[in-house]
Amino acid sequence: MGKTELIEAINELTPRARSVRWAEECSERLIAAAERNPSKSSTMSSHFVSRGILVQSLLQYQEHLSQLEKQIDALAEDIEAFDLLRSIPGIGNKIAATILSEGRNRAIRQCQ
Repeated sequence: MGKTELIEAINELTPRARSVRWAEECSERLIAAAERNPSKSSTMSSHFVSRGILVQSLLQYQEHLSQLEKQIDALAEDIEAFDLLRSIPGIGNKIAATILSEGRNRAIRQCQ
């Protein structure tokens, strides 16, 4: 895969919009890591199969995390304080949901 195709793949697989420069830097780091790979000259097909399985696993985990984030956002939107927290500069969906869950966990622990 060339650098251009790699940048396009990074942009496609990244859940949030990132800058073109960020994708270029990621692609450069990936290419440099591939060049340092000690097994790059290996012709054993088992290595390619193993790598393929690992890449597929990583992509599945990434998709699963993306679905979890959507579910967290959907659940959090039903909580009145969620919008209030998100109105604070620098507080996004993840941080607002984390604050809400920590507050709930703390309240549960205090009741026990």
